Amino acid sequence: MSINHIIEEFPLHFAVWKNDVSELQKSLDLKVNDIEKLDPRGRTPLLLAVTLSHLDCVRMLLKAGAHVNVENKEGFSVLHEAISTGDPELIQDILERRDYQRYSSRVGGIPELLKRIRDTPDFYVEMKWEFTSWVPLVSRMCPSDTYKVYKSGSNVRIDTTLLGFDQSNWQRGSRSYVFKGQEDSATMMEIDHESGQVYVEQMRVVSPQLDDIQAFRPSAESVSARLTAPIVTTFVDTDRINFERNKSGIWGWRSDRTEIVNSFESKVFSANNVELITKTRTEHLTEADKARHKSARSPLQSLLGIVEVEEKSPPPIANGDDKEWSTNPSHITLEEYFNPEIDLEGKDIGRPREISTKVQKFKANLWLCEDYPLSLPEQILPIVDLMAISSTHFAKLRDFITLQLPAGFPIKIEIPLFHVLNARITFGNIFSLEEPVVGVTPIQEEKPVACVLDDSCFDTPSGYVRLGSEALRPLSIDEDDELLQYAIQQSLMEAGSEEDQVTIWEALRAQKPNSNGEDEDLQKAIQESLSSTAAPKTASSPIEDYRSSEETQLEIALKLSQQAQEDEAKQLQEEQEMLERALKLSLAEQ
Repeated sequence: MSINHIIEEFPLHFAVWKNDVSELQKSLDLKVNDIEKLDPRGRTPLLLAVTLSHLDCVRMLLKAGAHVNVENKEGFSVLHEAISTGDPELIQDILERRDYQRYSSRVGGIPELLKRIRDTPDFYVEMKWEFTSWVPLVSRMCPSDTYKVYKSGSNVRIDTTLLGFDQSNWQRGSRSYVFKGQEDSATMMEIDHESGQVYVEQMRVVSPQLDDIQAFRPSAESVSARLTAPIVTTFVDTDRINFERNKSGIWGWRSDRTEIVNSFESKVFSANNVELITKTRTEHLTEADKARHKSARSPLQSLLGIVEVEEKSPPPIANGDDKEWSTNPSHITLEEYFNPEIDLEGKDIGRPREISTKVQKFKANLWLCEDYPLSLPEQILPIVDLMAISSTHFAKLRDFITLQLPAGFPIKIEIPLFHVLNARITFGNIFSLEEPVVGVTPIQEEKPVACVLDDSCFDTPSGYVRLGSEALRPLSIDEDDELLQYAIQQSLMEAGSEEDQVTIWEALRAQKPNSNGEDEDLQKAIQESLSSTAAPKTASSPIEDYRSSEETQLEIALKLSQQAQEDEAKQLQEEQEMLERALKLSLAEQ
């Protein structure tokens, strides 16, 4: 590919590659070039500029509105690439723009989503989320929640009780999120039923003013935490997934398996070749940071089917100014990069990478009902899209259910989230047929069955204090995955205060702490084991703590079980039997 052809086809990318700020500005002023166009290596102009550390180009593209929430072919985002450069100012700029764009997307996207579902049949349904694991120690700590979804015209209400976590405690409450759609705008109400307060926000298709971007400026502590923690991305590889009907019976009597889920007959399918991939990068860390985050390989990895591969970029080619080639150590030429027919043989631009890749294969499960009275694309997907704006778990659910599924409504779904953690989503109480719901009246004499929702479902409860939106209210900027994984880790490691000691056995049995001092020796041993393995609390932040390998935490838990064998024979026997059954099931599935 000639340079003239590259300039004609990729003018913005060309200017970025050359770090030519004036030429980039000219191309942006023309506004005839697609600022989100992908080059032959799958990068937008902004992603290319960040990867090459061309900071002036980065800021110019950010000012022009380039999307920050994009990823390269390996699943690493603009923020990930910014962190890998080790430049705190760049990370701060990217974080600020990312969260501003998330807010803008939320403001502009919700009215459109409500418009999409306005003419679809009204409904009420409950989505039960259960976080499950085959490991008893983890499974006992996992939360669950039921989302109650009301839809009438262009109005949507979603109730939830799981709000998040604070340190090692799951935060429970009672919140309703009400969305009321108008022609070109929407009203969003966040109703806190415990405090009796209602936060009201007007959302228009027009994005907020750029003057408001300072509201999203991240703190220096937030930037520092990212610079001293590994870059981690976890995703489900959906390229090779195929669905297979489950069978029941033995020998020649095997038939297609069906199950009743919430009174609906469902066909059971397995999704094969589901791979959960976790990539961890450490090239930006100091040796001290790497040592703090490095963990021994757990013996459970082989049982879990986890394959871990360490990879590094090819060593830099010594030639000329090191600074000039610091982000192109393989000396890839312009013509080579922009020619899709050239195989770079593992070489790439950007700072030399240190990547650890873990792959775990899963069998996700689906229960599909052919006569369920809801439409997945018309009624449910817009709700999932609504929640996916601020929840990565809903985003993963959306990625999965938008695959080419077999015929039927996925009334029950099991999808992987982490190495030992699954999410099980079950739809139930459709039209409030199973249990009555205030404001929802089922109409059973009609076929198909439907329901009528009172307007009161979407109104502010009387007596509640109504708060306006005088300023922007930034979304939570931490990833849901990080919060959940960190909270589970903290739940496993939490030993309690001196006044309120909690032993590992009490945690497993979900009992309150005893007051007779029993198991104090065991508790002390547990604390010493944890303190000798985990990073010192004074030297790490919560995000750093969360980054510790989940396999290490499981290994600690297993060691603790063995350590307590003599003093807690009776309790250990029960836990050991549960663990053995879980391991056998895990091995049988592989």
